[in-house]
Amino acid sequence: MIDALRVLGARIDDTSLGSPGALPLTVHGAGALDGGPVEIDASSSSQFVSALLLSGPRFNQGVEVRHVGGPLPSMPHIRMTVDMLRSAGAQVDTPEAGGEPNVWRVTPGALLGRDLTIEPDLSNAQPFLAAALVTGGTVTIPDWPAYTTQPGDALRQIFTEMGGSCELTEQGLVFTGSGSIHGLDVDLSEVGELTPGIAAVAALADSPSTLRGVRHLRLHETDRLAALTKEINELGGDVTETADGLHIRPRPLHGGVFHTYDDHRMATAGAIIGLAVAGVQIENVATTAKTLPDFPELWTGMLGN
Repeated sequence: MIDALRVLGARIDDTSLGSPGALPLTVHGAGALDGGPVEIDASSSSQFVSALLLSGPRFNQGVEVRHVGGPLPSMPHIRMTVDMLRSAGAQVDTPEAGGEPNVWRVTPGALLGRDLTIEPDLSNAQPFLAAALVTGGTVTIPDWPAYTTQPGDALRQIFTEMGGSCELTEQGLVFTGSGSIHGLDVDLSEVGELTPGIAAVAALADSPSTLRGVRHLRLHETDRLAALTKEINELGGDVTETADGLHIRPRPLHGGVFHTYDDHRMATAGAIIGLAVAGVQIENVATTAKTLPDFPELWTGMLGN
């Protein structure tokens, strides 16, 4: 990102305070950047593309972002970015609209203020849906949108395939577990953030699972593939890393400390397992504050109902 911004005309000092190419750094503002074409390897995170696109309308020449490198993960997040830009009046050319593969162009211009209704974060609903799946219970998630570009909406299909059922009602999304959990073979490249919770459910299933397309999780808040393998296996599980994911063979689990590595999704994954396995303790559950500051209270409140 530092290199890309410099190509677009930014002045960034990343040597006086620390190591080159890393935080801390100083960005010197000098009015709008020139912009123009830029290449970036976003194979570790779609957020690099989204950041440049969101800035692009204010660059003098707009921006042409070309992804170079391996497969680009989490494409739905880039589509969400494009939809938001267009809703604010930006002109965006995308590969899906017949443009060049892996190239996005944003035309310079003023953005329009407007009123927005912000959808709830559907990925944050995952542990609560999983709770119903692993206990054979029912949970209602209010305000689930009938139409959304959020990748978290894939939970409806994935958890249904794993043994649950859902219905979108006026009260929200009603999800019910059947009492049985089935393994699955699934490509999660577009919804990688859901992997920890899916892995937790898969560890409790009645058949093996293969989670594919998520090699980029090794560069998330922690190496999520290594962390999930270690923590589930230390509870008696049988998880192995593959080149781009995990293979999970369910085994009877036992209690123990589930470490979170300061990763909010590791903490919620441990909480899911703890519903079905006695004696599981979540180390540093407070790390959920990154996206769900009141997770312990919400979790306890759900179980109390």
